[in-house]
Amino acid sequence: MLCWYYVNDTLEHGWWSRRQAAGTPLLRLVMKGLRTHVSRVIDKINEPKDLKKLQPAELGELAHEVRQLLVETVTQTGGHLASNLGAVELTVALHAVFDSPRDKIVWDVGHQSYVHKLLTGRKGQFSTIRQYRGLSGFPDRKESAHDPFGAGHASTSVSAALGLAVARDLKGEDHHVVAVIGDGAMTGGLAFEGINNTGHLGTRLIVVLNDNQMSISPNVGALAKHLSRLRTDPRYHRAKAGVENALLRLPLGRGIAGALKRLKQGVKGLVIPTMFWEELGFTYVGPVDGHDIAQLREMLTLAKAVQRPVIVHVISTKGKGYGPAEEDAVAFHGVAPNGSAKSTAPTYTSVFGETLVKIAQQDSRVVAITAAMRDGTGLVKFATELPGRFFDVGIAEQHAVTFAAGLAARGIKPVVAIYSTFLQRAYDQVVHDVCAQNLPLLFCLDRAGIVGDDGRTHQGTFDISYLRHLPNMVVMVPKDENELQSMLWTGIGLDCPAAIRYPRGAGIGAALDEKPTPIRVGEAEILRAGRDIAILAIGCMVYPALQAADLLQREGILAAVVNARFVKPLDVKLIVSLASRFRRIVTVEENILAGGFGSAVLELLEERRVQDVQVIRIGLPDEFVEHGTQSILRDKYGLTAEGIAREVLNEFSDLSTAGLHLAMRGA
Repeated sequence: MLCWYYVNDTLEHGWWSRRQAAGTPLLRLVMKGLRTHVSRVIDKINEPKDLKKLQPAELGELAHEVRQLLVETVTQTGGHLASNLGAVELTVALHAVFDSPRDKIVWDVGHQSYVHKLLTGRKGQFSTIRQYRGLSGFPDRKESAHDPFGAGHASTSVSAALGLAVARDLKGEDHHVVAVIGDGAMTGGLAFEGINNTGHLGTRLIVVLNDNQMSISPNVGALAKHLSRLRTDPRYHRAKAGVENALLRLPLGRGIAGALKRLKQGVKGLVIPTMFWEELGFTYVGPVDGHDIAQLREMLTLAKAVQRPVIVHVISTKGKGYGPAEEDAVAFHGVAPNGSAKSTAPTYTSVFGETLVKIAQQDSRVVAITAAMRDGTGLVKFATELPGRFFDVGIAEQHAVTFAAGLAARGIKPVVAIYSTFLQRAYDQVVHDVCAQNLPLLFCLDRAGIVGDDGRTHQGTFDISYLRHLPNMVVMVPKDENELQSMLWTGIGLDCPAAIRYPRGAGIGAALDEKPTPIRVGEAEILRAGRDIAILAIGCMVYPALQAADLLQREGILAAVVNARFVKPLDVKLIVSLASRFRRIVTVEENILAGGFGSAVLELLEERRVQDVQVIRIGLPDEFVEHGTQSILRDKYGLTAEGIAREVLNEFSDLSTAGLHLAMRGA
């Protein structure tokens, strides 16, 4: 049995102390100046094969330098810090053992792939990570041949790597495929689907489980290390097969072989917690100290020799080498850019969390559910004050939704707090388990619309489109944080499925009502009267629409502005009336145009046979939105006051000659 339980419990704390981490700009400047005059190992690394030229001591120094560069860069640009700090030595070892891009290394989620980028020819661009038109914060097939599969959401690596491995076999190729997956991602069902199929096929594949939670006792290390070598040795497998075949040829041999196998499994199940992987068809290697490059290289080299699925269990420390991140890995999982502007307004996330606690304190039926995003969705206070009614199901969005449906079927009021792009993973459950049964539960979609630097895998630009066409579903979008409060009370009181989508970041600073009141379902509000056109805006586009109306007024165009509030059901009476009066309608949304809010308005006008109406829709085009700040991307797609006014002047040029000239200058 391959099982190495030795982990050095005297791991050094790291080169970068807490005091240094919080050091002054002068200290950082001095260190930067010193490095420009000192030869660095990292300067020798332009591609992975350069690692193979380094001595063991140089690999260790490389890890230190990489860790230093991570802290300096990511604290300036923002991004995923703790997860990358914990994967430094593992990444160095992987590239020292394997031959990328010929060998394929697939990163799960990809938020721990920064070191991989540094070692695969992107070092010179590293300061642009997550910046507009810079490096992606996740693996990207368009960015490098060393990224064989893109990522951004968890639990995908094993399935994707198995596909790459089977394609290798079908094409008669001979290279290694490695899937790197964290213990957190192992809570997702997709990971186990991939593992199950890998074991069934018996395809040659290496899965590296980067475990930064488990504590391993070091006292049986020598024996376990010996067993690891034994179980990965091809001679062992040949000898084992020879003995079993010999037994089967003897009289009563089949019975003896079966009895020995049952005895061995029974003993293994009692004393070694690796039976799970063996039964799934994997050879288990580990645990391996994830911060010891020599041990990692040794075990990865052994794993390469196994002609069947292998799981290499690596124990690491999230945030390794950076005191603050080691002490609070949650806080340092993702860090904001240094010097980024701080808003005094509360975030939508915090308003959601505070309001839900108030609702739950008044209604004992209310429970909160999240998929491994307690902090990100604002449920920390709920979990603390109402722990018996808070459920974190892990990275298992499908289970979260069907679990909530089961609760709703028995009269509980579940609130499923989940990011917009993460709910995509549970779409069938929303359709089949919730809407088809018309179960009253509330989806609260954080990070809806443009989220910014995380890029296309996290931009919440599709939820209006994928939710509004579902029967029984109510879809609400607040214009500000106070309206979010009211919509939460509205959603809790409904006897059907409902969803509220709201953006990432701070609100506009709207005054919060002490006692929010529910909104009548499907009722929009007119915020500004007009004469020439009507602008129907939804969510965070309402205030830019009001500002656009001010700009248009300077050009002699009087625009009415409506806060639609509901994507479904629409305020049919109001919209039909406006179309009949104005004959020029503008819809504005931070969602893809295909199937979005503007499409819903067009469908309504067609259904009601409203003719001779010009409608222009402003929103996101039929493409995945790249990474960049929210302000840069909104400006790019015209989702600003200036962009809305310019589009109106371009499309309705007959309303203002002067305005047309202005529009053409800004186009």
